[in-house]
Amino acid sequence: MKVLVAVKRVVDYNVKVRVKSDGSGVDTAGVKMSMNPFDEIAVEEAVRLKEKGAATEIVAFSAGVAACQETLRTALAIGADRGVLVQTDAELQPLAVAKLLKAVIDKEQPQLVILGKQAIDDDCNQTGQMLAALLGWGQATFASKLEIDAGKARVTREVDGGLETLGLALPLVMTTDLRLNEPRYVTLPNIMKAKKKQLDTFTPEQLGVDVSPRLKTLKVAEPPKRGAGVKVPDVAALVAKLKNEAKVI
Repeated sequence: MKVLVAVKRVVDYNVKVRVKSDGSGVDTAGVKMSMNPFDEIAVEEAVRLKEKGAATEIVAFSAGVAACQETLRTALAIGADRGVLVQTDAELQPLAVAKLLKAVIDKEQPQLVILGKQAIDDDCNQTGQMLAALLGWGQATFASKLEIDAGKARVTREVDGGLETLGLALPLVMTTDLRLNEPRYVTLPNIMKAKKKQLDTFTPEQLGVDVSPRLKTLKVAEPPKRGAGVKVPDVAALVAKLKNEAKVI
């Protein structure tokens, strides 16, 4: 079974995000970038499937600027076998990424596609669902457990009321939740080995995909600063403030 894993280059989760002075977006100049944490979980799950003998090959996919090669090399160091980069300087929205993924999937013919449930930069949580619709495949989102047996998948997913278990036939699109696994530490020897692994580069034009944005960002602004806390003398004063000032009761 071939597995394709999508990874995204995002601002590192430890970095405090700053908004550009003109409100056009987030300032990424000189900011540390890394792989989206949910995508790390996706790569780890694919590697575990290979270690169990359920997967034979892992292909890592990314789309974006040339620096996304670094993110793909990280996926290769974790355990992916090959990398595919669709290189473009255009703004990539979820639908465009889903279309690029479909074009690569048509070439690679994987039986399982794993994505992080969302990226921590835009929090869209759309690409996996859009991809499944474009492919006409079954989908299992927010997965916290995956079992593959005899060409079928058993996926436990997190829903508002608890856990839901689905039985699905392959091919399948799956998105990962936090509790699926804990990604392994990438060792220096594996980082060195990753430099020699195959990494193919395409452009959206070569794949015949139009990545023009369908949405326009009007303004990006920081949330209002939180006000200082105050002490109240008694419960009656607290209730009065909650009712008259906070207006939550």
